[in-house]
Amino acid sequence: MESIYGKNALITGGGRGIGKAIAIALAKEGVNVGISGQNEETLKATVEEIKALGVKAGYAVFDVANYAAVQSGVSKLVDELGKFDILVNNAGIAAFGSVVDMDVDTWKRIVEVNLFGTYYVTKEVLPQLIEKNEGDIINISSTAGLNGAATTSSYSASKFGVIGLSDSLMREVRKNNIRVSTLMPSTVASDLSKELGLTDGNPENVLQPEDFAELIVAHLKLPRRALLKSASIWSTNP
Repeated sequence: MESIYGKNALITGGGRGIGKAIAIALAKEGVNVGISGQNEETLKATVEEIKALGVKAGYAVFDVANYAAVQSGVSKLVDELGKFDILVNNAGIAAFGSVVDMDVDTWKRIVEVNLFGTYYVTKEVLPQLIEKNEGDIINISSTAGLNGAATTSSYSASKFGVIGLSDSLMREVRKNNIRVSTLMPSTVASDLSKELGLTDGNPENVLQPEDFAELIVAHLKLPRRALLKSASIWSTNP
């Protein structure tokens, strides 16, 4: 097992739910954590929780679907924490409706946040990992990125896209000692899943954010060469 103590991580959508759980789990391992999101009050509160664990932490408010905002936000966090070693592309949104009924702006926005957001943040952080000749990029897709379903066309399209992006990127940067991994959970008891009515959050029936965060920590500790030769694509279910 490898140590991740003292590394710097960026988690998008880190102010609540799965992102917050990942941030706290990494901080408990001695990782300095930068988080992003669009609710400054939530981000501030989460950063205080992280700092209480004895590591450095910071936040930046930006929309991952806005590349100029991503550039500014990542630059701010690098100034505060240093260059990153780990990137977790967690930020995402969802809405459900048929192709006919969902309005075009909503359909487009889901793809912009989930797919373009993953691309924009990765594009901004990747040069730091290449410079270090080491690093981890973890992209959170979904089982909806493996199989479509009625009323999920925009969400599934975005998550299928994340898998394709990850697979291509993995093949580009293996030579730079960078692992690119895609996690594809089923329903997790996140704030988003509860807001959409997908789950009531009962831990007996659905994966909890803290459990998912433990999986990511365990993954990051695995020997690097064991996973550099493959796309490292996992599917996790309750």
